Amino acid sequence: MTNEEYIKAIEMRRSRRAYASKPLDADTMNVVKEMVDAVNKTAGLHFIFVEDATPYFRIFQGKFSMIIVCGSDNQKSLEDAGYYGESIVLQCVYHGLGTCWVSGTYNENKVYETITIPRNERIYAVITIGRPKSSLNVVEKTMYNATHKKNKLYPDMFDVLDDKLPEAYIYGLKLVEKAPSAVNRRPVRFRYENGVLSASVDEPYSDKSVDFGIAKLHFILGCRAKGVNGKWTKENVFEEIEPRRIKFEAKKDE
Repeated sequence: MTNEEYIKAIEMRRSRRAYASKPLDADTMNVVKEMVDAVNKTAGLHFIFVEDATPYFRIFQGKFSMIIVCGSDNQKSLEDAGYYGESIVLQCVYHGLGTCWVSGTYNENKVYETITIPRNERIYAVITIGRPKSSLNVVEKTMYNATHKKNKLYPDMFDVLDDKLPEAYIYGLKLVEKAPSAVNRRPVRFRYENGVLSASVDEPYSDKSVDFGIAKLHFILGCRAKGVNGKWTKENVFEEIEPRRIKFEAKKDE
């Protein structure tokens, strides 16, 4: 997918809990499995695709699959899980599927009984994937209204802001406003000091770091849309990357 398509998916995305009565077709499942395999290989995570996720849920409706988001029990893996998990979510949404990040409203014990993972790993969350119904049902409307009474805008996410932000950063932060997070809490805190943007969460070894990883992806996509390429360092500082310049050796006279 192009950067523009990812951003379009951000605008399209909405957590869906009501799916069609018909499960995903085999071809679609295979594509999702390929994305899961690619993430596990690239990021060293342990995502597991489950074709029929309905036995693990009560308030969700219809037939749907899920990705069990697993990894090592450390902060980096939590953040990476959010970052790469959201990349799968956006690809699914762009191609017409419904998704939902879920961290509490499923039977986690039953999931643990179903899968086998190493002792140093744990389940961070799950992502449901299915064909969404054409309109929101009562549960979806109720949950949306309950968690979106007051949306946190990007200026409210700053602890320090000592200068005007670059245009690309502002756009990236507006996409962070649209990033999914547990109960819509948006836990990421930003600092902009001496021209340097950094970010953190107050409980880095909790599922807030999954939300952090999701926010990181949204920010990077927004910056790219405005011509600024960058990456988040290990210290969670956003570092701009200069475009590579190809140098040619001067032609020597023969």
